Amino acid sequence: MIDEKTFFSETTLRICGSLDIEKALFNCFLYVRDVIPVDELNLAVYDSALGALEIVATADRNGGLARSDKIMMPPHLRVQLESAIKYPRVRMMDDIFQDEIVRLVAQKYGWPDSSIIIGRLIVEGKFLGSLVTRAIGKGRYTEDHARLWSLVNEPVAIALTNSRRYLQLMVLNELFADDSKYFQEELRKPFGEEIVGSQFGLREVMNHVTRVASLPSPVLLVGETGTGKEVIANAIHNLSSRNNGPLIKVNCGAIPESLIDSELFGHEKGAFTGAFMQKRGRFERAHGGTIFLDEVGELPPQAQVRLLRVLQEKEIERVGGAHPVKVDIRIISATHKNLEQQVVRGLFRDDLYYRLSVFPIRIPPLRERKADIPALVEFFIRKKAKEIGLQSIPQLTPGAMDQLMAYYWPGNVREVGNVVERALILSGGSILRFDDILGPRHKLFGSEDQLTEEPLQLNEVEANHILKVLKMTGGRVEGKKGAAQLLGMHPGTLRHRMKKLKVPFGRASKISR
Repeated sequence: MIDEKTFFSETTLRICGSLDIEKALFNCFLYVRDVIPVDELNLAVYDSALGALEIVATADRNGGLARSDKIMMPPHLRVQLESAIKYPRVRMMDDIFQDEIVRLVAQKYGWPDSSIIIGRLIVEGKFLGSLVTRAIGKGRYTEDHARLWSLVNEPVAIALTNSRRYLQLMVLNELFADDSKYFQEELRKPFGEEIVGSQFGLREVMNHVTRVASLPSPVLLVGETGTGKEVIANAIHNLSSRNNGPLIKVNCGAIPESLIDSELFGHEKGAFTGAFMQKRGRFERAHGGTIFLDEVGELPPQAQVRLLRVLQEKEIERVGGAHPVKVDIRIISATHKNLEQQVVRGLFRDDLYYRLSVFPIRIPPLRERKADIPALVEFFIRKKAKEIGLQSIPQLTPGAMDQLMAYYWPGNVREVGNVVERALILSGGSILRFDDILGPRHKLFGSEDQLTEEPLQLNEVEANHILKVLKMTGGRVEGKKGAAQLLGMHPGTLRHRMKKLKVPFGRASKISR
């Protein structure tokens, strides 16, 4: 039998030689296999809060492997595990199925008949976990082997503690990097936008905003695409007691269905292929603040169920997670759809609709508040001229404002901004004209001639406008200078709208030409 001091020093040197516990365990295996029978080493940590034994690393002749396999313990076994002093620190077994705890582990991994020695890792009177050596077959270990194994309990416990703390620091570092990247992207976006029309066409909307802002009630913003729902959501957050907390914005229609759960609720490391680290979802990021769910009507059914749980229980569960995470958030949602019709058609949960629409606010389209158009045009001329670096503010050509007032603006406020920006680019810094942008048929909207020439159905007007923009972009929907960019819409939202309006795109558009 090897000298005990040598075994202790050599094993300690290897188990403490790396903060990557799977690497340290493999180095330990390579030494131990020459001293005692061993086919596999297992290292487990006990989570008292969860009541589970987590296998964190294994090592055999093929190498070390980091794991995160949680095995739930029945209540009576939790008492046994947590009784640090009552049970011996080292136990030897010839039959892995004679012990309840070991049997649960053996059944999970499909172990054959084996002999094992269990070293209970105890630090400051608290059970931390176990180091297990396993050899295939019965009667493989002696009392001398068990005595050797008892020597390394303390250094293994210290090494495991250090490794876990290192992993916690790495997780915090990853979360910090993840948060930093997210908020850097948020900082690049416009913030604190001016609400043009708050004293005129949006006066009633702003009255509602001031009434509900200080309350925790969910708010549902209803309005066509481009009416400024996000700006109103910003105002509600900024006027609330949560204004020092985050405002997290989510376009529910822009996230692929396969990723929606991970984006909204986060995921644990290893939850699916490619999940190399823990990630907090948008709801967790919004803790202490507000989350804005734009296009909430686009949420798939399973995400609707999980959102309902957030509203009811004030908690989320990460993908691959084993326990809920409490969140303190205020929810503002927005939609351009008629959610009541969606409920009737079975596309949106009625219980979720009633919880989201505690305080609905309708934002009128621009055609219903044409008095705001001059102020909007002036606002966007100043804003866009500064963005593209013009030295002076161009003036409008005579009659241009009448032309803009006569236009139908199916893209609402967002379209005003895009039209003004295009006019500024085409003007080269001189007088602004809109003839080639709006088109002659839209000059005299509401006149007798147009009433006979233009369709009066909103869907037809919108479809015609989209077709005109597609013609300008050569059929290009997304990307720089694509129709979605000119209309100020997300490409997915535009395609969805085109499909509904039966406006051909892609191959269908080529066939129809």
